[in-house]
Amino acid sequence: MKNKLFCAFSAILVFALLCSPLAAQPREQLVKVIVAPDHDNWEYKVRENAKFTISVLQYGNPLKNVKVRYELMPEKMDRVKTETLTLKEGKVAIDGGTMKSPGFLQCWAYTTVDGKDYSGFATAGFEPLKIEPTTKQPRDFIEFWEKAKAENTKIPLDAKMTLLPERCTETVNVYHVNLQNFRQGARLYGILCMPKKEGKYPALLRVPGAGAQPYGGDTAQAQKGIITFEIGIHGVPVTMEPNLYNEMMRGAIFDYWFYNLDDRDRYFYKRVYIGCVRAVDFLFSLPQFDGEKLAVTGGSQGGALTIITAGLDPRVKWLAPIYPALCDLTGYLHGRAGGWPHMFDKSNYAFNAKEDKIETSKYYDVVNFARQIKVSGLYSWGFNDTVCPPTSMYSAYNVITAPKALLLYLETGHWTYPEQVEKIEAWLAKMLLGDQSQALK
Repeated sequence: MKNKLFCAFSAILVFALLCSPLAAQPREQLVKVIVAPDHDNWEYKVRENAKFTISVLQYGNPLKNVKVRYELMPEKMDRVKTETLTLKEGKVAIDGGTMKSPGFLQCWAYTTVDGKDYSGFATAGFEPLKIEPTTKQPRDFIEFWEKAKAENTKIPLDAKMTLLPERCTETVNVYHVNLQNFRQGARLYGILCMPKKEGKYPALLRVPGAGAQPYGGDTAQAQKGIITFEIGIHGVPVTMEPNLYNEMMRGAIFDYWFYNLDDRDRYFYKRVYIGCVRAVDFLFSLPQFDGEKLAVTGGSQGGALTIITAGLDPRVKWLAPIYPALCDLTGYLHGRAGGWPHMFDKSNYAFNAKEDKIETSKYYDVVNFARQIKVSGLYSWGFNDTVCPPTSMYSAYNVITAPKALLLYLETGHWTYPEQVEKIEAWLAKMLLGDQSQALK
């Protein structure tokens, strides 16, 4: 029986890791196309020329006399230069040009070996800490969200907790939780991990990346003495079979991030943002919570929800967003990259670039929540992220006036190194369990 329970739990844990935006590593390839800026930190002054080195390796050695086509462009924009070269020694240095204003310039390189295509790229940053957002904060932004929160408090929490014995450990109880949120009868679901030993504990809220999937809960942090609550956003249980979520993503919630974008009161994410505050309500309702030490974290859509929750709810004391989405959504309307879900890029422009949708986006843009942050945060991303372009993420980061630190892993795209995750998790545990005076040191 124990073996069966262990196998079941292992399957859940492996699936959760595979679904996590923090675990998606690039696939190894026989031929590697490596592009690298000539500055160690990949950063340049505006109007300074960037140089890129392009190398093609096989079995760790340069592949000689290989043809490579490279392209230069501001991220997510049209290419400004392309050229095909023969790399006699498997390596070449090229002039990448410059940028006249703060932003990011990419160099993509492509080659074909034995009929198979390979590619690689790198991104040079031009004074990224000077990037300013294109989105504007509506005059009634704060009033809009204060009203939404006030309306939600009128709905009874009606929390229901179901113990999941097969997921519990010797020191941690695991529950499937559902709460009432946004309207009578609508539910928010999540996995709560609670230390078994009697006492008062700090809490960590984990908010989800895009899509729909089951969740396993965070027993690792709970074993350290932290209550953890990992939520979903779609109003359905987070313990169902994986194929059911896949069917939802192909059908009922396909492209949910565009639902009702023409109406700020009916846009899909209103229920989601308010749901994150409701999750905080639930944590504060727990007698085991110490009533003070609360942090929030997540990646991608979850990175966005991390900043949004901290911006909406002063009860949050620390935040650790990873490659946040939904930042500076209007960037594309100003000739530069905007954040995921790229609602105003070329592919979505005809459908979404209407005045009412543009105006709605401002009430949901992470930048405008970042302006409200008043607590310490550890932020992390890389320059090679094509899902959440660094231009958009810096647009949010640069408006934050609260204590902050940026943990950069330059070559990462929409994925993280294990060492990166370890540092973030260690920082969260330190804030919740250790010496908060050393918050960003």
